[in-house]
Amino acid sequence: DLELEDFKIQSFSFDKLNWQKWILVNFKIDFMPKIHIVNRNMATLSTFGITYDGQGLDYFYPIADEIDMIKFFGNNKTEYAVYVIGGQYFTKKLPLNKMVELCATINLPIVLIGGKEDQDPGYELLEAVKGKNNTISIYNCCGKYNLGQSASVIRQANIVYTHDTGMMHVAAAFKKNIVSIWGNTVPNFGMTPFETNFTIVENKNLNCRPCSKIGFSKCPKGHFECMQSLTIKNERAF
Repeated sequence: DLELEDFKIQSFSFDKLNWQKWILVNFKIDFMPKIHIVNRNMATLSTFGITYDGQGLDYFYPIADEIDMIKFFGNNKTEYAVYVIGGQYFTKKLPLNKMVELCATINLPIVLIGGKEDQDPGYELLEAVKGKNNTISIYNCCGKYNLGQSASVIRQANIVYTHDTGMMHVAAAFKKNIVSIWGNTVPNFGMTPFETNFTIVENKNLNCRPCSKIGFSKCPKGHFECMQSLTIKNERAF
């Protein structure tokens, strides 16, 4: 009979750097390597001779999910900005007042992208923006499109504004110009937009940040200064 030790199986694991993240969150001491998580993942395959090709990320969606943005706008002008308003946790998303402030700086039609849980906040944002300035063109597509369709809308955009969320990386795969907005999490975790033009918007001067490696349902301190203190300027030109 064969025993388990008779099988010599080579195995690999990925170090999530949890203790470095824990120290950064709890003591604000940064031992994180200055290497993007994509490159760290690729390093696990070096034994097989697989190396990073330098081409950035890939993201593919079904042809059936392609959205005709010319038809969407009803004209031949398809220059627009996408604002991904969602985020897995409250502390990774701009509050409504700051979202309104952001939208007022964007000199393009704005398409809001998010899941079904973002649909009502999307309409709330739309109404608030229109209440401030009814000349701003803003469309709430949150909850209307599946993942592939949302990716199609992002692919055709001129610029993408996004919180620290998965759609930020989809935008990076399409080499979009990205304005990346960070609250309680920090770019030092190694998950910034990969191999594309991007601008980081964050407050580096808070001694309570980062307060988590993922996020919370509310600000632990109650002030939410990591988002409330942000000033987001027009970043259309890169």
